[in-house]
Amino acid sequence: MENLPEWLQKLLPLITEYGLKLIGGIVLWIVGGWLIGLAVRLFKQAVSQRLEATLVGYLETIIGVGLKIILIVAILGYFGVNTTTFAALLAGAGLAIGTAWGGLLKNFAAGVFIMVLKPYKRGDFITAGGVTGTVTEIGLFTTTFNTPDNVHTIVGNDKVFGGNIQNFTKNPFRRVELTAQLDHSTDVEDAIRRLKEKVGKIPNIAKDQGVDVEVLTFTLAGPVLAVRPYVHNDHYWPVYFATNKAISEVGGEGAYAIPTTHYGITK
Repeated sequence: MENLPEWLQKLLPLITEYGLKLIGGIVLWIVGGWLIGLAVRLFKQAVSQRLEATLVGYLETIIGVGLKIILIVAILGYFGVNTTTFAALLAGAGLAIGTAWGGLLKNFAAGVFIMVLKPYKRGDFITAGGVTGTVTEIGLFTTTFNTPDNVHTIVGNDKVFGGNIQNFTKNPFRRVELTAQLDHSTDVEDAIRRLKEKVGKIPNIAKDQGVDVEVLTFTLAGPVLAVRPYVHNDHYWPVYFATNKAISEVGGEGAYAIPTTHYGITK
């Protein structure tokens, strides 16, 4: 030490002090990075069977980035850097981003709830967010539909999750609801029998559920029958149209009078 130049003798303690700190910082970064990787892997293993793969990937990235920011702040504190200002800047930046991206964050939060609660899945036919159609994609920000008239429609998840969701695919079958207006002179029992027999022969209706045909209400023209076959969602529209056709054919086969409105009592 005595043979060293005076300037180097003064500099050596500083080199030793900061060199050890630098080595310590490197060790902290390596060990901290390994622990962060371990934590992210454990998180992925814990939730991968419960959550959608897309959501798991996003959460994995968010957790990893957040933990690395904490690690960097901790290392800066280890080197004696005042991290209070740095933390305040991060908080301010987060607040500014949150305010600017308020709509996106609401859609993101709704997307997380959709993926966790699973009110619908890809391929389901639903009504949500003012749109009725088949779900083709569920993202963290939007849900994509194909409507019955084959229009590709994208709706924000906040709008989808913020209202009522009707899932027509969830149950094994659904009911077609149509009506048949009869004239006052029509034999109601005969019309019910004919309709049950005719509609019951339509392909793809749920045979085990039967066909409901009953008097629903009365109008000035005469009785109104409710005609309700049950069908799987895949065959809903073919059965719907076939039932309308059957109602028309039964009227012709029974030679029923055309319904007309009566406003008074005739003598």
